[in-house]
Amino acid sequence: MQNSLFQKLQYVNAYRKNRQELANYVLSHPNLFEELLNHCFEADADTAFKSCWILEFVCKEKLNWILPHIDYFLINIKHLNHDSAIRPCAKICELLCIEYFKNSPSKIKDRLNKNHLEQLSEINFDWLINDEKVATKAYAMQSLYLLGKKIDWIHPELKKVLEQGFSSHSAAYKARARHILNKL
Repeated sequence: MQNSLFQKLQYVNAYRKNRQELANYVLSHPNLFEELLNHCFEADADTAFKSCWILEFVCKEKLNWILPHIDYFLINIKHLNHDSAIRPCAKICELLCIEYFKNSPSKIKDRLNKNHLEQLSEINFDWLINDEKVATKAYAMQSLYLLGKKIDWIHPELKKVLEQGFSSHSAAYKARARHILNKL
């Protein structure tokens, strides 16, 4: 079955239906999750970003599956350098933050510790400051806004970064930044 997932990844394309089909395959074979996660951080960029696409879809359905691998995930996402791999991982980080800051009990809250939250903060600030695509920056803004509810220094830094970058970014960036600034 190991070759089977790798082979299926070779035929994935950007069509949402195609990505969802492979995500459904992984969802119906939970034992493949770790292999999928490992493919996300392979040297072969093509396999890595396709794996990240699928990982995002799987995490939207089963976010808790990443918890046993959270340290591996957080250590490795900071080394991604392909836009098509970074964007889905930024979305997964946003999903983790949203779940962590919900008012109801969750396994995410139980599992993520102060170190994980600090790592998420660092990664998301890097994405926000570096030359990333707007979607990645938008996910980072939302994650940092949420993380700032628990980590005191984040909101003042986030406000500063958003205000400094406001004039030099696209309309989409400005719209999301304005939304976050209004919340701050």
